[in-house]
Amino acid sequence: MTSSSSPSQDTKRLAHAYPEGLRADALMEEDVAWSHEIDGERDGDQFDRSERAALRRVVGLSTELEDVTEVEYRQLRLERVVLVGVWTTGTAQDADNSLAELAALAETAGALVLDGVIQRRDKPDAATYIGSGKAAELRDVVLETGADTVICDGELSPGQLIQLEDVVKVKVIDRTALILDIFAQHAKSREGKAQVALAQMQYMLPRLRGWGQSLSRQMGGGRGGLATRGPGETKIETDRRRIREKMAKMRREIAEMKTGREVKRQERRRNKVPSVAIAGYTNAGKSSLLNRLTGAGVLVENALFATLDPTVRRAETPGGRLYTLADTVGFVRHLPHHLVEAFRSTMEEVGDSDLILHVVDGSHPNPEEQLAAVREVIRDVGATGVPEIVVINKADAADPLVLQRLLRVEKRSIAVSARTGQGIAELLARIDDELPRPAVEIVALVPYTHGKLVARAHAEGEVLSEEHTAEGTLLKVRVHEELAADLAPYTPVSA
Repeated sequence: MTSSSSPSQDTKRLAHAYPEGLRADALMEEDVAWSHEIDGERDGDQFDRSERAALRRVVGLSTELEDVTEVEYRQLRLERVVLVGVWTTGTAQDADNSLAELAALAETAGALVLDGVIQRRDKPDAATYIGSGKAAELRDVVLETGADTVICDGELSPGQLIQLEDVVKVKVIDRTALILDIFAQHAKSREGKAQVALAQMQYMLPRLRGWGQSLSRQMGGGRGGLATRGPGETKIETDRRRIREKMAKMRREIAEMKTGREVKRQERRRNKVPSVAIAGYTNAGKSSLLNRLTGAGVLVENALFATLDPTVRRAETPGGRLYTLADTVGFVRHLPHHLVEAFRSTMEEVGDSDLILHVVDGSHPNPEEQLAAVREVIRDVGATGVPEIVVINKADAADPLVLQRLLRVEKRSIAVSARTGQGIAELLARIDDELPRPAVEIVALVPYTHGKLVARAHAEGEVLSEEHTAEGTLLKVRVHEELAADLAPYTPVSA
């Protein structure tokens, strides 16, 4: 009878045969043969191939706090998440920046980021986004960290969502769903809520699923009877029909709100009031700039998409000309198409403006990417013909070399700091120069009994000179045609 050695004896033999650092590996892999003669002379760990194919951890994404005092004052965190990205193009730094932005989005939505991993692939896997093997590894990461949600840095198809959830056994959402959730939290006005609701329904319509999708809920064949009972309409078909009906109703409501916004625009056009739109990447400081220029008192917070509802405020140039300043919704890389369509009526403020202040965060690691992402959305809403001034904000916190590079590349740019006021005076002077000027220059001696015309000249035109005489107010102004016709009767003969 053959005797077999006990597990403890095998362990003792391995302890003598292998160095200290390799005993665990030898116990795990019995087929590995290691020797001092061959393997002892290797210069370092030979894991290049496995590391190249593995999920690579991105350092510094975790937002979990250990200090009790910090946790005490922190906002409520709803979910514990792990981030997953697929690196297809660009450099490793670009992939890390994209995942870091996804971490900021997750924090804004109220999640606690536990970990983040990136996989290098030519293109996302059609089934599970990262491939079946890496999905199993991701399941281990989820178990290790105790996460209850996985967020993917891209837009997943319905099939990818279902199959990845089947593997990792926790909820899976994509970048689009995350941005929609942030918009839903921050929308305050009736129009903003309607636009977000429409975008959410457009996103959810092809992704409906549930236990009732295969069960009939309605009879087929009219009133029923023999040979007329059919499968009827399933529960999921009923849900889709109701969502389409709600979407049609929401589009009608948004169209009605758009009419009200258009009436206000027409009133500004009738009064010949120039308009300036502030556009830019989210958290670039658009609301801070609006507050600095107009004293509007708009909410300012160090968070992505802190303000969604557009704000229009009255402003005045150093020369005394009135104009309107509109703060628009922030943009982001890969802004979901549903949001561009739903917020089209709001983004029309950019297309109808006379000048765009394109705000970019000068302290961002890659401000050129922010500029490209915003210009892509501006192109989508048909505002490419509007003059643009690139406002490099947060100049007090930016790298001087980055500022010099941006000012050199962007010919129509200016560096400012909305927090300290640096460069604001130069920006106001630049706005005054860039805004369209009234076409007609006229000299008029307006009697004191017609003071309303003088007020209109100040409000609607550009007063070049003003002198109070015995006969009335002598004005030299540049105005539009309608006001010029009203001032024509008071033009001095000598003029």
